[in-house]
Amino acid sequence: MLEGRRGDRPQLDSVLTEGRWMQRTGEVVAGSAFLRQNDLRVGDRLRLEKGDRHEAAVIVGEYMHNDRRLVVTDQSTLTALAPQEKPIAYHVKLHEGADPAAYVRAAGAADPGISPDPVGPNTTTQTIVGSASVLTLMLAVVAGLGVFNTVVLNTRDRRRDLGVLKSIGMTPRQVTVMTVTSMAVLGALGSVLGIPLGMAGHQLVVPRMVNAVDLTLPSYMTDVWQAPALLALAPAGLAIAALGAYIPARRAARLTIAQVLHNE
Repeated sequence: MLEGRRGDRPQLDSVLTEGRWMQRTGEVVAGSAFLRQNDLRVGDRLRLEKGDRHEAAVIVGEYMHNDRRLVVTDQSTLTALAPQEKPIAYHVKLHEGADPAAYVRAAGAADPGISPDPVGPNTTTQTIVGSASVLTLMLAVVAGLGVFNTVVLNTRDRRRDLGVLKSIGMTPRQVTVMTVTSMAVLGALGSVLGIPLGMAGHQLVVPRMVNAVDLTLPSYMTDVWQAPALLALAPAGLAIAALGAYIPARRAARLTIAQVLHNE
């Protein structure tokens, strides 16, 4: 299937992963799945056929698309190959902040024979980022619950020690700080081990995920490990540990000496 495009921005919302968009007749841009299916790469030549007509073309770019049959070319190339073919649809990209509903009304008023169908932006990137964000949040919640459970069991085992400490003058606030701080070591260890393991997991899992759906991601979607992001992740383990430990630490701080001795 050959799709012809023209205009100043023929890519619309398509994400270019390698090479460039076509600039002259005889150039095509192919989707990731098409290139893998046919064992082609940017710079290779192919033969476009339509009935008894054919045109030679060179692949100048690759874009993120999982249709194994789709190749995009300039309108002039499509016209040379199939001069009888007429456009059946026009895709118009509005400027940032433009009102799609107003454009639909204006287009309909200019030509009652057309049927504008407004659609949102390309959701592939939004889906990937959204899924990763939800997964990160879920993992953080699970980690916090793990710390919560550890602190609950730890304070139950150390009731007697807490009673002794309170009997010699330790205040509830000091008990809370001591309990939360003890979990900070676990959180720091989680950060030290978790960041490099997360980076290794990202490099291992993400390429296999996109390969499974015949996609190639652009570098800005995969090269995500920059120094500012890593510095922001460093205290994440401490924050998760502190939040998970705070509630059971407060409960332990409220224990009276009489309650501890009664349990003994």
